[in-house]
Amino acid sequence: MLLKIALVVILTSSSTTAVIDVREASLAISESSKVPDYFDTTLGWFAGPTATGDSPRLAQTNAAPFPGVSYVPNGPLETQIPIRGNKHGKNIFELLGSLSPYFPNPRGFGVNEYSLPPGSSISWVNMVSRHGSRYPTAGSDAERLGQKIHDATGKFKATGPLSFLNSWKYGLGEETLVPIGKQELFNSGTLHYYQYGHLYPNNGSKIVARTTTENRMLESAEYFMAGFFGLDWPSKARLEVIIEEPGYNNTLIGDYDCPNANLGVPKGGYNAPQVWIATYLEDATKRFQEMLSGGLSWSVHDTYAAQQLCPYETVALGYSRWCGLFTFEEWQGFEYSVDIKFAGWFGFQSPTGRANEIGYVQEVLARMTHHTINSPTDNVNVTLDNNTLTFPIYQTLNFDFSHDTNILGIMTAFGLTQFNKTLPPTHIVERELIVSHVTPFAARLDIEIIRTPQPVDANRSAKAVYLPGPPTNYVHFVLNQRTVPLGLSMQECGKRDDGWCEMETFLKVQRKQIKLVNFTYACFGDYEPVPYGEITNGLPL
Repeated sequence: MLLKIALVVILTSSSTTAVIDVREASLAISESSKVPDYFDTTLGWFAGPTATGDSPRLAQTNAAPFPGVSYVPNGPLETQIPIRGNKHGKNIFELLGSLSPYFPNPRGFGVNEYSLPPGSSISWVNMVSRHGSRYPTAGSDAERLGQKIHDATGKFKATGPLSFLNSWKYGLGEETLVPIGKQELFNSGTLHYYQYGHLYPNNGSKIVARTTTENRMLESAEYFMAGFFGLDWPSKARLEVIIEEPGYNNTLIGDYDCPNANLGVPKGGYNAPQVWIATYLEDATKRFQEMLSGGLSWSVHDTYAAQQLCPYETVALGYSRWCGLFTFEEWQGFEYSVDIKFAGWFGFQSPTGRANEIGYVQEVLARMTHHTINSPTDNVNVTLDNNTLTFPIYQTLNFDFSHDTNILGIMTAFGLTQFNKTLPPTHIVERELIVSHVTPFAARLDIEIIRTPQPVDANRSAKAVYLPGPPTNYVHFVLNQRTVPLGLSMQECGKRDDGWCEMETFLKVQRKQIKLVNFTYACFGDYEPVPYGEITNGLPL
């Protein structure tokens, strides 16, 4: 039977009154079904582009074993490609910024890892995860270069390492998960079950997890839930699907309710990387130009797009010839270009860096302290967050699914200033903000509450772990399986060996962080962009 379903969404911001947007759609649905729209994963609204690309044929295209490299079976991606200048056998697929397939942070964030002291327990966790590896964004540099080469096919000749271009065809889709991306989220769900399975209530109630309507976001959540619970996950959890479109209040992609974030105010995050790209890819661009003749002009922008084709083709097709065209130093340059972009657009060098995701910070604090959000505040969707059906306040397991830039925005809004170093666009510097380590595909930030029977000594090498005192709760940030030491960014937390922060102290610090953010002005105010590097705190000047 065809029924008309009305989807009601309340938009709120601190600068406008509530607006009700009613959208109707016809769909086949059981007459007896009473599942609210925001828990129905079958509607397909606002899913974004969902084009698929060519099917992989890695058994045919794989060039391994490579000269001088002992054969190692691919698993499943081919990542053992020889790279000139790679003297220490490092993996370039851990230098691809936000395009890196998931890997745990190999160096940590400046603090050692410690197990829980005897008698302590993790009582609560809030995870925000990025989606898995995907096809390029519609209209991306990679897609543009693919079209440019297609249009020039038969009019140019490529030689040397670029000779494959004479018969190469662009075969990527748009924005949907590729197979390894599905596996990344399934693996993450399985890992999180081993870590936090004890927090699932055994009373038969379902937990609520949140994702967005975009196709890769919805599927990422579903694969994660299958990894955590198994294929019968719908009997254990409900997925709340929130509209992902500009203008809708959705803290999982907060910049969509922050117009200034997308109107050029943080354009330093675009301009500064262009300076660096022109510098580090100058030699590579000359090499490419020398290998091309005829009707295919080649710019440094094309060279940068070619670098992006390496990770995109690898995660989609298993292997890419583009990867071996660049030196190890040029891959380090690529990673740094992504770091500059993220810092200037969504980090502490952006005037909207904190504002983009301050609503998500408020949601985490509300979950921690067990209250709903009942009045319009920043970019929070009060319609959903004032209702315990859609915003449970006593869940011990909280799973959200978001994007790379939004996870960095969340870290910025929390005030994790250890990542605020300004990155010059002229040369690579030592830094904490390495996007490959912070938001690779399938990145995840786990925020734990740890309950201890007594206060824990900040010096974890002390003979007596516990200090005299009452039971104490601590907050622990774990980003890609490594501790983010809260004391490095929040002096009130103290210099603890384990990076924890006493919970009441953490809440006081975060209330101050929220007051720093003038959301209305940052997101809706009329102010001019400033040159990259003049902003260091994620706020407008």
